[in-house]
Amino acid sequence: MKDKREKIGKDIYLRKNKLLKPKQLGFLNPVSLDAKEIKVNHQLTKEINLLFICSRNQWRSPTAEKIYKNKPMINARFAGTSPNARRCVSAADIQWADIIFVMETKHKSKILVDYPGESKQKKIIVMGIEDNYQYMDEELVEEISYCVDAVIYEK
Repeated sequence: MKDKREKIGKDIYLRKNKLLKPKQLGFLNPVSLDAKEIKVNHQLTKEINLLFICSRNQWRSPTAEKIYKNKPMINARFAGTSPNARRCVSAADIQWADIIFVMETKHKSKILVDYPGESKQKKIIVMGIEDNYQYMDEELVEEISYCVDAVIYEK
């Protein structure tokens, strides 16, 4: 019986099954466990630099940068952790960023190992978005917006 429950739980999160997303089912996003307490006013009081990181920065991080680059009071960049990335993350990127959004835990680990001094005092948010999307995929845009807005507009 336990295996069946685990399978059902996994199916909820599998994109290919096109089932409801966790937040549509009333579950909180794992990135923001206190999401119900966040008050969003969609106004920033100072300019903020957001760095979006994935592996090869082909789909996820460029999508995130596209969503936020023209918003008022927000500067956005994207980079990748892989040597094969279109634009590899650098120490200067880490220093520039006020908040770093990474798609997966492995990206955060790589940043902490490769740039220990630069990342020491940085807020690094793991969004938990797997590499299952194309550039500007509707679901990807929704997941990124949900995670990022909860962090940058929190009170």
